[in-house]
Amino acid sequence: MTSAGDPFSGVPASDQAYFERMAAEFAASGRPASVPRQASTVVLMRTDGQVLLMRRAMGMVFGGRWAFPGGSVDPADRVADELETAANAALREVREETGYELDRADLIPWSRWLTPDFEPRRFDTYFFVGALRSAAEVVDDSGEAEAHLWIMPADAVTRYASGELSMLPPTAVTLRELAGHGTIDAVRAEAVHHDLAQPIIPGLRLG
Repeated sequence: MTSAGDPFSGVPASDQAYFERMAAEFAASGRPASVPRQASTVVLMRTDGQVLLMRRAMGMVFGGRWAFPGGSVDPADRVADELETAANAALREVREETGYELDRADLIPWSRWLTPDFEPRRFDTYFFVGALRSAAEVVDDSGEAEAHLWIMPADAVTRYASGELSMLPPTAVTLRELAGHGTIDAVRAEAVHHDLAQPIIPGLRLG
């Protein structure tokens, strides 16, 4: 999977300016791109179609941005298969950041994103949708989030476009995609058509 339309389409003007500045500075520097770390993130979805967004604590990677629970792969997560490694990390991160205990069968592989070359910290991130069987409240003991929000994907996209909810393009694209699939069954049916062998690599057009 190498494209998702234009991931930078519809980003708020302040973010567009930031991405353009970072891309121009990277191109002028001549420095090599940093090596991406493998990571996982999970879109927790309730039976009513609402998903969980968490605002990352300031001082953390992507501090102040709204994102899905997730993080880098730990050595203990690793097995021979890369997707299963990502799934192990996804289950652990959800447990650490929300208190939810998901089973492997609850995880639906959805997409895979590679951070653009111009970012100093890069990630090769597997996105999963996590099917929630209960409506228990989030219990975050990790200190990595300062707020959380249950919201319909379409509403989140609207609030992102207005600048109310700050998030990175892969988060916004994922929400746009899920807005058209309102149930877990619909998500599962769509996900079988997604190929995660190659990550989506966003490209920013300058000028």
